[in-house]
Amino acid sequence: MGRPNRPLLNRGIIARMALELLDQEGPEALRMRTLAERLGVRGASLYHHVASKDDVLDAASELINEEIDLSPLEGPEWRDGIASYARGYRQVYLRHPNAIALVARRRVEADKALRGYDALLAALVGAGCTPARAAEVAAAIDYLVLGSALETFTAGFARSPDGYRPDFPALADSLAGAAAVGTGLAALDDRGFELGLGLVLDGLAAQAQQAEQVPQAAEADEAAKAAETTRSDRA
Repeated sequence: MGRPNRPLLNRGIIARMALELLDQEGPEALRMRTLAERLGVRGASLYHHVASKDDVLDAASELINEEIDLSPLEGPEWRDGIASYARGYRQVYLRHPNAIALVARRRVEADKALRGYDALLAALVGAGCTPARAAEVAAAIDYLVLGSALETFTAGFARSPDGYRPDFPALADSLAGAAAVGTGLAALDDRGFELGLGLVLDGLAAQAQQAEQVPQAAEADEAAKAAETTRSDRA
């Protein structure tokens, strides 16, 4: 018996093709009929492996989650680890920007995605956050990563900086100033992301430092009270 001309169909193959279709043509192109045509099979064949288009999206989301590197969160330096994780997370969605609108709003059910959030939250608690604050910071990182991958600030301004004069002088000055920094406007989106990430991490560092100072101040206060009690007893 000869071998089949194409790989046997399975959930993973369908998910990879769906992700490829999203990357190349956008979310509007992701239809079960188009997916079947790309795979060279009848539409009905897909339903032996996936239940619906939603199931296909779940499978594609699992592939994206597999690309996110969680290992930086296990490092000894919380700031370096969280920063490296966030940069890697962003790079994954920069490779798959067309998937953000479809995937990012879905319920978090896949084990890899749940492990990712659990690892991030554990790192944040280790950095001195309360569990409630850790959830807030994780949400902020999500907004920063996904927002910066979905939208380009720079590309929204099609004119040269001087093209906004004289009607929008502050905009013209800001774009001209940004164009003179480093690699110019081409890297403005990356610099904006790094600025936002740095502000989040600076806030965490300040919070951690404050948390360390509170018990130290309490210990100093207790020591002062003890010394005062000793002097009173001697008197």
